[in-house]
Amino acid sequence: MRTLIILLFLIIFFLISLPVFLYEIILGKINPRKKVESSQRIVSGAFRVVAFLSGVRYEVKGIENIPKDQAVLYVSNHRSYFDIVLGYITVPNLTGFVAKKEIKKVPILRVWMKYLNCLFLDRDNMREGLKMILTGVDLVKQGYSVFISPEGTRSHGTDMLPFKEGSMKIAEKSGCPIIPVAISGTDDIFENHIPWIRRAHATIEYGKPVYPDSLSKEERKFLGSYVQNIIRSMLEKNADGSL
Repeated sequence: MRTLIILLFLIIFFLISLPVFLYEIILGKINPRKKVESSQRIVSGAFRVVAFLSGVRYEVKGIENIPKDQAVLYVSNHRSYFDIVLGYITVPNLTGFVAKKEIKKVPILRVWMKYLNCLFLDRDNMREGLKMILTGVDLVKQGYSVFISPEGTRSHGTDMLPFKEGSMKIAEKSGCPIIPVAISGTDDIFENHIPWIRRAHATIEYGKPVYPDSLSKEERKFLGSYVQNIIRSMLEKNADGSL
């Protein structure tokens, strides 16, 4: 029943989105940044409803670690589609998520993602991947944060898949700090019992900023592994229930 109610809500939201898009287009011509703010507020609100209908209880840690005066690169492990729901509910700044290019085929959703400055990654095309990174660098320089999951796909084992080092280039080339993000429990909402959505407890923790320029040459060389180890420690701490 919970799954059907959420599907019904999403259908209603998508239908309501059609006239809202007209408002967003007009707002964008007047003030592009206000359009992004408005779009993120609407989508975050919709995700809050989805979380409520799903019966998700979520805990947020470390929000104070996120700089308030600059854009950042959020780097997260990836367990579930609900990672994005939890991310948009909790990030305090304007943020575009990196998603696989296949998402662009979904009507309505792709429009909202475009309005939110989301980036689409073609994992099979290095040239397009480089263009995506350069676009992300430009967004950060404009003051928009970027949220990326460097595993490249969802992982359901006890450990993460290796982080792709190229994912860190947005921070390296823009000079922005990296915020490690540890997400746990989201796969218990959906992926562990597809196609049904179940009540679950999830945790999202934002770690302390990592400034690539302050790291040693060796740490910068393997920046992806360096950040992944931080996230791994955060996940282990949360799994143990320690503070």
